[in-house]
Amino acid sequence: MRHHSIAGVIIVIGLLGTAVPAQAQAQGSAEASAAAFVNPKWIPSKLTWGHPDLEGIWTSDDMRGVPMSRPAQFGTRKYLTDEEFTQRAGDRSKARDVNNARTGTFRNEEGSRDFGYTSLVVDPADGRVPALTPDARARRPIPGTNGVGPFNAVEDFNNYDRCITRGLAGSWLPVVYGNGARIIQTPDSVIISYEMVHDTRVIPLDGRPHIGGGIQQLMGDSRGHWDGNTLVIETTNFTDRTSIGPNGGGPRHSAAMKMTERITRIDPEMLDYELRVDDPKTYVTPWTLRMTLTRQPGYEIFEYGCHEGNHSVANSLSAERAYEKQAAENAARGLPPPERVFERVNGDDRGR
Repeated sequence: MRHHSIAGVIIVIGLLGTAVPAQAQAQGSAEASAAAFVNPKWIPSKLTWGHPDLEGIWTSDDMRGVPMSRPAQFGTRKYLTDEEFTQRAGDRSKARDVNNARTGTFRNEEGSRDFGYTSLVVDPADGRVPALTPDARARRPIPGTNGVGPFNAVEDFNNYDRCITRGLAGSWLPVVYGNGARIIQTPDSVIISYEMVHDTRVIPLDGRPHIGGGIQQLMGDSRGHWDGNTLVIETTNFTDRTSIGPNGGGPRHSAAMKMTERITRIDPEMLDYELRVDDPKTYVTPWTLRMTLTRQPGYEIFEYGCHEGNHSVANSLSAERAYEKQAAENAARGLPPPERVFERVNGDDRGR
């Protein structure tokens, strides 16, 4: 969490895949001034044992202004035009003015740079998360306190409510705060520790095989290797109880999912991060999202003592039992059940 603000130097973004002509990127956008873009011969510094240096505290804060799926008006364009970027930069400046003036735990972290990406999803070409398969649509979601129940047991609450995990993708995707991650390297492993919900992944680089297929884990089983200056991480052995979305929200994926991450340092202040999702039981086609992880002025990672969710689970369960008790008493007296209070959320009536 960034607890004080210092003017940042605009240096950012990685290019996904082959080189993109300079005119494809908006003037003034952070991605246009990344070291690897300005100088194609630029190479990252190396650690004493020869691996590229990815170490440090990185955040996805600068992605806050970029939608996950691409709005239809942009078609297959990955970058905003100069005029579109000017509009976004103005909107982001206003957001920073508002949120940097806030105090308290839930002050939004808005980053310090402006990017011209039209979406985080870059494949398929339309930049949108693919449609779900019939099997995925039939899976019971676990909305937890974001939904209307049932609230009968702790299993009716999602992993985020229960302070367990946000899943692999959700641990990277930008939300209102807590978007930091610390990367530590050794000659035979990479360690990634996330700020929110405190997951830590220890990723071997020594060529060992994945664990047995009968073992499933919430964050999967990761194995890494170097492809030139790019760290490639392949993760399998997932459960089917996490999702791909901010804070781990969204439809549940299957246990057969495979994720492939590619992390490349393309500037002293920036990492290019790419995540490929291959889950034919959930999505009609594989898909890829791309983010730029950056250093933020004054950013530190603090202990994430997650107890709000623990209270939320207990309060929701006890409130539902109190409602049922009152409903039964009303029924015994020939009265209607107590009124539920509803709120309008994204067009849906949700009880609370």
